[in-house]
Amino acid sequence: MDKIIGMGNALVDVLVTLPNDSLLKQMNLPKGSMQLIDDDRYIQIKSVFDTMHTERSTGGSAGNTVKALAALNVQPGFIGKIGPDAMGDFFREDGIRRGINMKLLKSKTYSGVASTFITPDGERTFATHLGAAHTMHAEDLYADLFRGYTYLYMEGYLVQDHDLILRAMQLAKDEGLQVCLDMASYNIVAENIDFFEFLICRYVDVVFANEEEAKALTGKEVEDALDEISSQCSIVIVKLGAKGSVIKKGTEMVQIHTSQEQHVVDTTGAGDFYAAGFLYGLINGYSLNKCGMIGTVLASAVIKSVGTTLPKHQWDEIKLNIEELVQG
Repeated sequence: MDKIIGMGNALVDVLVTLPNDSLLKQMNLPKGSMQLIDDDRYIQIKSVFDTMHTERSTGGSAGNTVKALAALNVQPGFIGKIGPDAMGDFFREDGIRRGINMKLLKSKTYSGVASTFITPDGERTFATHLGAAHTMHAEDLYADLFRGYTYLYMEGYLVQDHDLILRAMQLAKDEGLQVCLDMASYNIVAENIDFFEFLICRYVDVVFANEEEAKALTGKEVEDALDEISSQCSIVIVKLGAKGSVIKKGTEMVQIHTSQEQHVVDTTGAGDFYAAGFLYGLINGYSLNKCGMIGTVLASAVIKSVGTTLPKHQWDEIKLNIEELVQG
């Protein structure tokens, strides 16, 4: 089996369930919003969280993908940056416990935390403090981080630091890795179109995008966007939400459909888990169709739960579904 290492923002998700909206108003957090916060806002929120019952889990986009891969027993690696605090310790120890090779760089600032407020109506409000994750720079990286792996999977949020992502891809290519890039967010794509095009043409082998991101990059609808992106790399996957996904490699195109009766509780991490399933198929040498179907199995599973940490019985069911797909 090929080996894969992920790279992204090392974040700890801290979740709290609120009885009403009053705390959101008190902290000036628009309900349902997702916003980046500075050190002062983080300290303010942390002081409030210290008096409440909270739940923690490792997060970040690439972190979610690697966590899901670890649950499938492939022993992935992860490159990120943490601080000298309890959150950093939790991120490292949780990853090790899951069987992830944690190649974590060290910062002097707070570890990255995504504070998540859940109101009684199920709405989520996010206040993300990137902290140490935001201090990962090109000069921190070296060849040994990538050595021994076959694939590098990177989250598109890192594209905001051009030197960092370029250095990572160059080192990975020098070590013979194939590079997989998830576009992460349509607004990031729109703000960095030229750079994305350069990376895909020069370094990227596998591209993950959703419909909006593919359109932001190419200005075209799905089928034409697929054609354009696939002409620049080996494999392109466009996720279509409830409609499934489409995959193209050369002249081969595959359409993956989802079940019409999906019970959606929380879509957080759906794209990250799809990527994990697809990559699991890829490192095992399965067909594009089976890779896409395994991705759909994982994405369909995570949307049935709150958050991205699934219980063992759910992973047992996922593994059984994958086994049936592979043998079918």
